[in-house]
Amino acid sequence: MIAATAWFLLGLLLLALGGDSIVKAASGLAQRFGASPFVAGLLLVTFGTSLPELVVNARAFVVGAEDLALGNAVGSNIVNVGLTLALAALAAPLLVRARLLSPLLILLAVASLALIVFGLDGVIARWEGAVLLLGFVALLAFVLRAAKRESEGVREAIAGYAMTRTGLGLNLIRVVFAAVCLYYGARWIVGAAPVMGASLGWSPLLVGLLPVAIGTALPEVAAAMVAARRGQGDMVLGHVIGSSLFNLLVVVGGMAALRPLALPESFVKLELPAAIAFVLVLYPMLRGDLVVSRKEGGILLVAFVGWVILELALLA
Repeated sequence: MIAATAWFLLGLLLLALGGDSIVKAASGLAQRFGASPFVAGLLLVTFGTSLPELVVNARAFVVGAEDLALGNAVGSNIVNVGLTLALAALAAPLLVRARLLSPLLILLAVASLALIVFGLDGVIARWEGAVLLLGFVALLAFVLRAAKRESEGVREAIAGYAMTRTGLGLNLIRVVFAAVCLYYGARWIVGAAPVMGASLGWSPLLVGLLPVAIGTALPEVAAAMVAARRGQGDMVLGHVIGSSLFNLLVVVGGMAALRPLALPESFVKLELPAAIAFVLVLYPMLRGDLVVSRKEGGILLVAFVGWVILELALLA
């Protein structure tokens, strides 16, 4: 147990280092080959932070730990709203200026509902996985088109997020460093997490839902709290909503497209409805005064703690 925990923590460290490096490399290379800072920043804000989780889930899927991968993908969505966003709002109220975020939140609820419908028979078929992947392509087109209508201030903030050095050599080194860190980080996490879970009597699914989902989100939590204190509420919400959409459409959709993916009954009855519930709680917060206050952050955090307690209680 002690050795497995040490490997798990070391894996999380490598994921954090690799994730930071690959985001900088992607931004630098995109701009080097002609992308505007705004487009590069937009894609990084909405989907860039999901890359470490994608690598972990890909590793889990390859070695046959599909339940762990599925638990991490859906658990991360609950963690994104209930922990990352909540702690960021507690650090400083989040002012939301980007009009794009509200429709993305609706699309997140729709994607979660679609996954429930697909999983009613207990399996997400390959064609259903393909539908989810096509949904991501459509989402990408929508984001790139709708973002052009944002205010100049929002566009400048998004472009500023992508600012990094664009030298080819430097960014290739970043890619290699990221690849090594992400590979070994994912390998050690996927190898150690089931051992930790078994010592606690937890299923691979629960391990993915709780320690893996929470652990892989910790770098994002820290970054979100810093961004909140800097007044970058749009960045925080963009990360949370974009990462959640990526998890459902690309991670789950990609796994199902490769081979039919068994969906546990609890996912249809508990985890996915819980993910939708967090979205429904968040939506009126954004549609009201466009600020996620400390009080609202506290509500989200209490709801998240309640969900964790419920998951553990059902285990007993």
